[in-house]
Amino acid sequence: MNTWHVAQVVAVGRLTSTARTLTLAVPGFAGAVAGQHVDLRLTAPDGYQAVRSYSLARVGRDEVVELAVDRVDGGEVSTYLVDVAEVGDRMEVRGPLGGFFVWHPDDVGPVQLVAGGSGVVPLAAMVRARATSGSPAPFRLLCSVRSPADAFWADELSASDGVATTWVYTREAPPGVIRPVGRLSADDVAAHVIPPGERPRVFVCGPTGFVESVAELLLDAGHDPARIRTERFGGT
Repeated sequence: MNTWHVAQVVAVGRLTSTARTLTLAVPGFAGAVAGQHVDLRLTAPDGYQAVRSYSLARVGRDEVVELAVDRVDGGEVSTYLVDVAEVGDRMEVRGPLGGFFVWHPDDVGPVQLVAGGSGVVPLAAMVRARATSGSPAPFRLLCSVRSPADAFWADELSASDGVATTWVYTREAPPGVIRPVGRLSADDVAAHVIPPGERPRVFVCGPTGFVESVAELLLDAGHDPARIRTERFGGT
């Protein structure tokens, strides 16, 4: 896991106006678990190197790494990956990394996923791992995004069999949505999160402020802090 592997971009795909997927062929990479991440290292012609961590968008594909990257204004790595990188480009990957924020298909207990923006990436990996494994674990996914145009894999996640998915919009909602735009609230948690009495494992991922706010809402609602897993991001 601490070894750097040479990776080559084999496919790119547009997710939103500021985000896209990158699929990398990585000889020697295998055995990732949903929720894990990798370190990505870029090296400039002058030898300058930059390293950033990115969650895996999909697991179970040996020697293939799929990432979803959202551009951060002024970010040297995210800007390159979203706007410049193309098929054939080479970079380095280290991983898979992380053992705390993960879901295993042999855990058949209820799972609650809560995402803020691009924080849905590792949670999407869990949804996909559930589908691939045929797990009967009850899943709910609550996603907070600025607008429908900012939602990653909206159609796929909303249609995932056995997963109850709810979208909450903070700035612009599609026609017909009754809930007013705004941040995730205690009412949203009460309406769309598996009740604490069912003892779900809860995974929360997003910007630091979002994660802290959601964690507080979950605790106020009575969820066991030992069953809440959080992942924060903010790399450039």
